[in-house]
Amino acid sequence: MDMLILEDNSCTHDLLPFTATRGVLDIRMGILTLREKWARLLGAGAFELRAGRGGRPALPANLLPTGALAARVREEWSRGPMEQASIDRLITHGRLIRYPWHIFQHNAEALLEDFDLLTAGRASEPIPPMVQAIRPEAIFIEAGARLGPCVLNASTGPIYIGRDAEIMDGALIRGPFAACEGATVKMGAKIYGATTLGPGCVAGGEIKNVVFFGYSNKGHDGYLGDAVIGEWCNLGAGVSASNVKNNAGPVRVYHPATGGYLEAGIKCGLLMGDYSRAAVNTSFDTGTVVGVCCHVYGAGIPPKYIPSFSWGMDGTTGYQWDKVVRDIGNWMKLKNQSLSESQILTLKHIFEANKSNSKE
Repeated sequence: MDMLILEDNSCTHDLLPFTATRGVLDIRMGILTLREKWARLLGAGAFELRAGRGGRPALPANLLPTGALAARVREEWSRGPMEQASIDRLITHGRLIRYPWHIFQHNAEALLEDFDLLTAGRASEPIPPMVQAIRPEAIFIEAGARLGPCVLNASTGPIYIGRDAEIMDGALIRGPFAACEGATVKMGAKIYGATTLGPGCVAGGEIKNVVFFGYSNKGHDGYLGDAVIGEWCNLGAGVSASNVKNNAGPVRVYHPATGGYLEAGIKCGLLMGDYSRAAVNTSFDTGTVVGVCCHVYGAGIPPKYIPSFSWGMDGTTGYQWDKVVRDIGNWMKLKNQSLSESQILTLKHIFEANKSNSKE
């Protein structure tokens, strides 16, 4: 059987803080993770992630899977075993997601691809009569979804409402947009494309071009745009993040792998790693990076980079390990989940590495 080999060693550090707690294939863009996309496009047993370098030629794991790319993979398979020339050809026809801001910059493309992939040959649940639907043929509602009187405008891109998701009264949504399984859009929310609410997320206030990986909350007023929020994050009431500089110049974002700053384009908001939280009325500067498991609070505007396991916002006080496990557990209980042993081991590894680096 033909097998596509994927390799992520070369891109993991560039995608921090999101790859501190997950492999590249488990990054969510559009509706699905990269792993889920490959499984649907090629079959679950048609690809594997290689642990190290060497051996058979491998495709970068951070190449965005699409229907067109999958067709080219099959074309290369038809020519025989994958050679480096085959890999090079595939890369030229794909889109590399190298840095965290590429996740939101190319989310519209991923949303359109996933919408077609998930809905082809299927019928949507009926759109409730109290919903004002614009271009209803581009709206797909899964079984169990609940919609109050809201506005769904798919004239700018498709809208996907996942199983058991809820869109509350007065929500205004413009596509492309996806609310994955169990996600909630609160009353009066204003959401612009291209936005993804991963499984179990809660969204309120004003949101534009944001990817929430899963189980995270921005349930209250405040603005968030051109951003990526990991899993199990919480943004308190009134939290806002700038996504454009006052001089409209290029946004420079901290790159944890090198300790330097890279240009991310004209628009870049908040990039927040898993298990991090921000207190009520926190205001983030343009292009702020928050690491894994940070408890952000305090007076003034936080710095542009907050290291993992920070308590406060200046990066000098560390989150105590017993409180890390306790607090994450408390948040997960709110959504009827709990920390697994593997998640605890991953967090402990990052915690110890972060502690060692802070002493150097």
